[in-house]
Amino acid sequence: MGKVFSGVWPLMLGILLIMLGNGMHFTLIGVRGGLEGFSTTALAIVTSGYFIGFLSGARLTPLLIRNVGHVRVFAALGSFMSAALIAFPLLVDPIAWTLLRILIGFCMSGIYVTAESWLNNAATNETRGKVLSTYMMMQTLGLIGAQGILSAGDETTSVLFMGASILVSLAFAPILLAATPVPAAEITRALSLKELFRRTPLSAIGIFLLGSVYATQTGMGAVYGSQTGMSAAEVALLVAAFFTGALLLQFPIGWLSDRMDRRLLIFGASCIGAVFSFIGWALPGGQVVLLAMALLAGGMTTPLYALFLAYANDWLAQDEMAAASGALVFIFGLGAILGPLTTGAAMEQIGPEAFWLMMAVTFAGIAVYALWRMTRRAPMPTEESESYVAILPTSSAVALQAAVEWSAEQAEAEREAEAEAEAEAEAEREAEER
Repeated sequence: MGKVFSGVWPLMLGILLIMLGNGMHFTLIGVRGGLEGFSTTALAIVTSGYFIGFLSGARLTPLLIRNVGHVRVFAALGSFMSAALIAFPLLVDPIAWTLLRILIGFCMSGIYVTAESWLNNAATNETRGKVLSTYMMMQTLGLIGAQGILSAGDETTSVLFMGASILVSLAFAPILLAATPVPAAEITRALSLKELFRRTPLSAIGIFLLGSVYATQTGMGAVYGSQTGMSAAEVALLVAAFFTGALLLQFPIGWLSDRMDRRLLIFGASCIGAVFSFIGWALPGGQVVLLAMALLAGGMTTPLYALFLAYANDWLAQDEMAAASGALVFIFGLGAILGPLTTGAAMEQIGPEAFWLMMAVTFAGIAVYALWRMTRRAPMPTEESESYVAILPTSSAVALQAAVEWSAEQAEAEREAEAEAEAEAEAEREAEER
């Protein structure tokens, strides 16, 4: 195990620190924006700005890397992000915050592309699965840990923004000092949206709706908490519950995914998300109740993302999987942009509890569509499906391409092993008969 991570530990440490800083700013925006008197609509626009920048970065960063190299791009994006984080308390205005969020989203997308290019280059076919899993875990732990740091600070001052900026700045030291040359990031041209919908409509529609849910949880959760009178520590705990649920339930759902009709699992996970989101809206209770609802609703979101990716791969040829992953990232991003806007509008009209209602409705939409699709196509035989990979919604197309390639290799290896075992068993039976 030590050999597997000896060459990538600086990246793992750096990503952990980056996610600590980024996770702090995500929650802090909602809390501090409420203290500054920003409207729900304004905060929804600010939230969506991040995902606008994220989509832009996914398209432009590979071009920058080809022109100047991944190390320079990585350092430049880190500098811009650190500066943007510290500028929030200096430019207290919804328009300025939206622009800063677009910049941070762009930087984070580029950071993912460059870091994951290095990670993919450093891993071998044998170690890629373990390395990707550890990388995803570092991201999630960073987001959870960020909420703990946030709860220990004073949200009314500039200290937490400065702390987030410092963490991001420190994150680049181990990565840049250990960085080795890697090939320029090559993102396969995305499959057309029309073709993707024709081949796997459930993944296309489902991942669009899921983008809305994910952005609502990560961006508008803090706004909801602030508007309902929670303290900054309570808001941080609520946001941490969403990510903790994803960490706890990713692997059990992944285990089920390889052993049953994935559409049925998508339907079940969406129903669970809808039910517990609806309870959060209909039965507002104490902090414990809300944390339980966040844990279970959040626990469905990230696994659903990986489920949609795996289900898409089931219906695509191996040479089409990388192209499909790029299209799915784009569709998810569109949903993530629109999600906070629609949720913010509902919260403005109905009240803060519409945060839960909008998630319940969106989860229910995924469940209904999955159920309908089950009537339109026969299930893929379990033994012919691709392996499930625990991939996060924040991953770039680089990680998705690496994941789907590894998934296809694993599935093929398992099928070959089963064929060999059957051949050996048949040979033994023939030997006994003789």
